[in-house]
Amino acid sequence: MAFVNRSDADLRVGPTSRISGNGPRYRDAAGSDAEAIATLHADSWKRHYRGVFLDSFLDGNILSERMAVWHERLSRAPGTDITVVADVEGSVVGFLHMILDDDSRWGSLLDNLHVVWHLKRNGVGRTLLEEGAKRLLQQGRRNFYLWVLDQNIAAQKFYVAQGGKRVETCLRGPFPGGGHALGHRMAWADAALVAARKNGRQ
Repeated sequence: MAFVNRSDADLRVGPTSRISGNGPRYRDAAGSDAEAIATLHADSWKRHYRGVFLDSFLDGNILSERMAVWHERLSRAPGTDITVVADVEGSVVGFLHMILDDDSRWGSLLDNLHVVWHLKRNGVGRTLLEEGAKRLLQQGRRNFYLWVLDQNIAAQKFYVAQGGKRVETCLRGPFPGGGHALGHRMAWADAALVAARKNGRQ
């Protein structure tokens, strides 16, 4: 379960709860968000990557591993990464992380995009993607890509709906803790087209 400052009941009533009030605030992540992001990241891996990552890894102390990763990531100098969080009254309910200039051909890597399970299908993931694209443009970059697992059909449909194009399929891994799986590279040639989707709704 994602890290929250309140009891889960304050946010969760079922698999597709609605967000009350004004909805999430999308902001750049700060060092103080490391624990919340790591907790959400670990929970998402346990829920969705069973059968890809080794069980021994998922059943181990992956929270400590993710905590170390996120403390390091959020302490990096500006201009190397983009990390955006969706914040609902002080609780991180989603996050996006991009690594700038990861690939000479495909551009920056969208390495992580996760939303707490009970708030999926509320537009949080879509808006995080749009916010990431906007920040990518502000950094003077345009193209980006990600890898999505073959078994994750829902994510593939989501990325296609957001303008992503499948450009490559290959065996991916080893993943954290070991293991390999078929993955697809999804690419966007122009982040402006993704960012413009949000402007079109305003």
